[in-house]
Amino acid sequence: MDDIVSLTQTALTLIVNPGCRDLVEGVCITQLTLSLYLMTQCQLKIRHSVTSLAKTINNIHIVQRRHPTDRTLDQLTLKLILSNVRRHFRCVV
Repeated sequence: MDDIVSLTQTALTLIVNPGCRDLVEGVCITQLTLSLYLMTQCQLKIRHSVTSLAKTINNIHIVQRRHPTDRTLDQLTLKLILSNVRRHFRCVV
């Protein structure tokens, strides 16, 4: 959970930048993104199959396309999830 806290703190620094203060939606995280994060963390902790994680990666890509790029925290969280899964794959192989 430390990684999501660090990511949130980093994204909140956008608010400090006066040019980004109107981007309130950009610093919110949707329930879908947070659910994907939590689900993936659970899958990694209980060592789900590669097939299951591959389906999760596919779901992440779908959500990435649905969220506009100005949804900063959502996009960063989705990238974090993908990074965690890829790191897991490197450790397994």
